[in-house]
Amino acid sequence: MQKIEITVAPDGTSKVETHGFVGNACRKASAFIEQALGKATKESLKADFFRVSESARQELKH
Repeated sequence: MQKIEITVAPDGTSKVETHGFVGNACRKASAFIEQALGKATKESLKADFFRVSESARQELKH
């Protein structure tokens, strides 16, 4: 299941975290939220970011 989790701290800072996305899909899915919140100050990439999706894997085989 894919989801985007947004956490807003009492001091007004926010955190956007994606779950269930593979590769760059997480950035594409959360881009509109990040744009609305303003300039990012930090980015941490999970292991799923570096995984290759099944459709991309099929394209590589051809």
